[in-house]
Amino acid sequence: MGPFALALDTKNSFAASSSASDASGRKMDNLQMVPKKFFASVNSGEEKPFDFLRILFEGVIAGGTAGVVVETALYPIDTIKTRLQAARGGGQIALKGLYSGLAGNLAGVLPASAIFVGVYEPAKQKLLKMLPENLSAVAHLTAGALGGLAASFVRVPTEVIKQRMQTRQFASAPDAVRLIVSKEGFKGLYAGYGSFLLRDLPFDAIQFCIYEQLRIGYKLAAKRDLNDPENAVIGAFAGALTGAITTPLDVIKTRLMVQGSANQYKGIIDCVRTIVTEEGAPALLKGIGPRVLWIGIGGSIFFGVLERTKRYLAQNRPDNAASKQD
Repeated sequence: MGPFALALDTKNSFAASSSASDASGRKMDNLQMVPKKFFASVNSGEEKPFDFLRILFEGVIAGGTAGVVVETALYPIDTIKTRLQAARGGGQIALKGLYSGLAGNLAGVLPASAIFVGVYEPAKQKLLKMLPENLSAVAHLTAGALGGLAASFVRVPTEVIKQRMQTRQFASAPDAVRLIVSKEGFKGLYAGYGSFLLRDLPFDAIQFCIYEQLRIGYKLAAKRDLNDPENAVIGAFAGALTGAITTPLDVIKTRLMVQGSANQYKGIIDCVRTIVTEEGAPALLKGIGPRVLWIGIGGSIFFGVLERTKRYLAQNRPDNAASKQD
């Protein structure tokens, strides 16, 4: 029995050694073939089917909720920022009526935020499935730009009306719409559309890319999902940084939108040239303080509410409820 047992052990030992050697070789080959990752990425593990309608629905609800909450909370800061940017030279900034135009603005913010996230979430998840894992930042940038483009058709008229009311040109949103259309035509509601896209497409793409990449990196480091305060802090940082970078674009957009039928500026290039010639280059950074504060706090509230609402909707899906009953 002794030699027989020894023979079995030797054979098994050789097989195990051979298997381990093969496995080690395969691992080395795999390690050599793995590409370097230049952006944060996270492996989702088990592939889940792409449910477009569910992702769209949950994105619309979460985006609309987050947009309304942040706009209501921070509207006065946005009003101050707009009046600072619209003022020529060292004009006095009126602090009266800081909530002017809020109701009309919410009527546009709700669908615009819903459309943005409703487009962003499915686009992001589809692109993440299509692109290599190390190009997740490209997926986030592209999805942010697509969401911003889709929402711009609602955002721009809302922004034009809001800023005209913030600068006290009109008393109510219906009056603003009626008078803008009568004096400037329907295109008056899309005044500054090009400058709006010039500001918002880079803004949306950069902000959401920074936010998503920081979240992925944090989750990999912490080895767990983020809680609400952590999402809020990351959202604040992403918003403040992006807001500071895009302030000159915001100043140009504001000047073009509030000029009305006066047509002080003939376009984006003429607007930049005129501002720099008459007021100096620092005028392109007007309102940077309120803007960074507003978007930083806004990013904290928006992303905090967005993630909380998405999590709530995910936990209350019909399939989850059915599985709990079973």
